[in-house]
Amino acid sequence: MADRVLVIGSGGREHALAWKLAQSPHVKQVLVAPGNAGTANNGKISNSAVLVSNHTILAQFCKDHNIGLVVVGPEALLGTGIVDDLMSAGVRCFGPSAKAAQLETNRSFAKAFLDCHGIPTARGKAFADPQEACSFITSTDFPALVIKASGQAARKEIIIAASKEEACRAVQEILQDKVFGKTGETVVIEELLEGEELSCLCFTDGVTVAPMPLVQAHKQLMDGDQGPNTAGMGAYCPVPQIPEALLEKIKDSILQPIVDGMRQEGTTYVGVLQTGLMRTKDDVKIINFTCHFGDPQCQVILPLLTNDFYEVIQATIDGKLCSCMPAWSENHTAVSVVMASEGYPGEYVKDMEVTGNFPRELGVKVFHAGTTMQDDKVVTGGGRVLTVTAIKEDLMSALEEANKGVVAIRFQGAIYRKDIGYQAIAFLQQSVYVSKGTSRNRCLPSPQPLILF
Repeated sequence: MADRVLVIGSGGREHALAWKLAQSPHVKQVLVAPGNAGTANNGKISNSAVLVSNHTILAQFCKDHNIGLVVVGPEALLGTGIVDDLMSAGVRCFGPSAKAAQLETNRSFAKAFLDCHGIPTARGKAFADPQEACSFITSTDFPALVIKASGQAARKEIIIAASKEEACRAVQEILQDKVFGKTGETVVIEELLEGEELSCLCFTDGVTVAPMPLVQAHKQLMDGDQGPNTAGMGAYCPVPQIPEALLEKIKDSILQPIVDGMRQEGTTYVGVLQTGLMRTKDDVKIINFTCHFGDPQCQVILPLLTNDFYEVIQATIDGKLCSCMPAWSENHTAVSVVMASEGYPGEYVKDMEVTGNFPRELGVKVFHAGTTMQDDKVVTGGGRVLTVTAIKEDLMSALEEANKGVVAIRFQGAIYRKDIGYQAIAFLQQSVYVSKGTSRNRCLPSPQPLILF
């Protein structure tokens, strides 16, 4: 019997989740709350106005409308215990409990957890007292420091200090002046890690860990990693410059110990876990956690999943992930390019009409994020408006197709990058040169048929 599924959220991630779930023959309908213009009356997918912040009302809505599965997108709701409340009410929900989600929502907890279990991360410590924090700063040999407010993770609550004096001022502002409010009741002070940043995601049922292909996201606003930091301006997957041996090491020394450590502490982690990693000259180390699919990581990785997403989710909830392991295309590369509003990541322009020829060809998909419908027109409503994802046999072809899709879509003041995947492209070009025309990269095998869209 086919299920009705509710996806909670309104961004590009939620559009991608709904799109992938709708491909399953086990799914009759996907509701998205509140959704966006891309999830409004789109085949099996439609929007819902149910109040998701009230978990009692939400649980009753799910029962009244025969919702067999809820998939939570935003991290803020995970921290409020939405999974705990829905499961207690008899509604199946995919995601970690509030206690497990502390890996993301409480940086002090995450820091203590990593240190306790010997999982590689930056050197540092958490403090609630500004004087103790400054004493620690002056005693360190860190060339540069990162000051993180410990509460609900946000980019604005991370300060990179170039000097110890600057770091002490940041600590005073957070702990004493309360510039971040309750999120800054404690701070985590760490050494600034340098290297190549990666995203490693996995499904886990609390015991089994099923890694996804590595993703590299581009956070700076402009080409060449210039401009302000953002939530993500694009991504590509897989990451060819990371060897297979390192992928296995990440699973064995980072992902599995995290899941095992949480279970040992009495908090089974069930859902998707995304780790932000830094590949330093010495080792791969964790720099942050995301307790769900990231954005744009979700839009670039889910198109490469070749088996039934709904079945993988159900097996994960039931503790049977080992019997339904996710399978990924080995012969395709995905590239996602984000189109953002003028002014993003600061104050941005809204209500700009989105026009153009949305790509319909095989291998290109447009995921809506900050869009709404006004008078039967699609208009901008958020900082990041759309994500254009292309799937091809090699990285250069995927980037070319994604950029073609971006050019075909128009709204006033649109901002986007043209160089997504430049690190991998440089690596591939070097590999081809070294091997005299024979690429050794995993992203460039002989193509095999893969129907994605």
